[in-house]
Amino acid sequence: MLYIQNNSDEKLILDIYLARITFLSCKEKNILSKKLDSSYSLALLSIEEIFKFLDRPVPLRAEWNAAENLEAAKHALYICRLRGINLLHNEDAMYPEMLRNIDDPPYLLFYRGEASLLTEKSVSVVGTRRLTPEGKKAAHKFAYDAVCDGVNVVSGLAYGADGCAHLGAVNAFYDGADGGKTIAVLPCAADEIVPCGQRFLAEKILKSGGCILSEYEPGMQMASWHYVARNRIVAALSPAVVVVEAPVGSGALITADLALESGRDVFFHETAVSQMAQKVSLAVKRDLEVRFAKSEVSKYKIENTIEKYLEAGASIITSYADYKAALLEVPGVRSVRQALIQGELF
Repeated sequence: MLYIQNNSDEKLILDIYLARITFLSCKEKNILSKKLDSSYSLALLSIEEIFKFLDRPVPLRAEWNAAENLEAAKHALYICRLRGINLLHNEDAMYPEMLRNIDDPPYLLFYRGEASLLTEKSVSVVGTRRLTPEGKKAAHKFAYDAVCDGVNVVSGLAYGADGCAHLGAVNAFYDGADGGKTIAVLPCAADEIVPCGQRFLAEKILKSGGCILSEYEPGMQMASWHYVARNRIVAALSPAVVVVEAPVGSGALITADLALESGRDVFFHETAVSQMAQKVSLAVKRDLEVRFAKSEVSKYKIENTIEKYLEAGASIITSYADYKAALLEVPGVRSVRQALIQGELF
């Protein structure tokens, strides 16, 4: 584990410097890390020399400003020290193995709170920001029960399902649960909270022994694609993802896709197929169809529905206890049973 207080500045600056290079994979950054002895060695390289090290051609859109990135890495280290942010390198023993094994894991993780949670039992809970009252209760109760059972709850600190899940976990802690905690994965730099309205909840997460996590160093400007990148981490940190509610084209369904790509199980809470949730989804679908006709959204977004996952064998669960039971069932048995009643649901 790389604690800011106990490691040489030079190693940390080089790691942050490498983490900032968006056109390299984690594997390629590891190769460079082993070939270079300091951040200044990297600063002296042209973009052509970097790719010569890696034995591949320079990508067309790759841009490299060595001096600017070095200064940004130094500033990020200063902010990490100032705000108590620690780092995990992808080859550290404490780096979560499940995350390490995805196609392109984060080179570094920046975190506040308890990093040990990242290697413990967990379940990821996601869903729409437009939660129904049923969905709010379901997300809170599922997370509450998981924490009481000693299982950590992973989510993305967004409004809606994420916030309800984090709050359920925090409330379980304050009600005396001596087990699981909650892990919030950010789409922004490690020294920020997005959305800013979740700052109070973020404080509660840390005070209750949880963890706040980002792959972006302090000072990194946020981009729209960071949300999907964040979702891949949420999906990868647990053996299963539970979707509370998710209208057509929801970001939660992108997380479900990413989970399946990483070999994780995907479950839908029964609230996802409730009458009220279906009404919300229908309204969203109509809006997407109008936007699709104007070429404002992709066909993937309009076709990414809960039905698609259920038809492919995803299971519906009713509670945390039912989720635990579903994990022990023979794959496919529950989905076959649900297929018999699916006509009544859709």
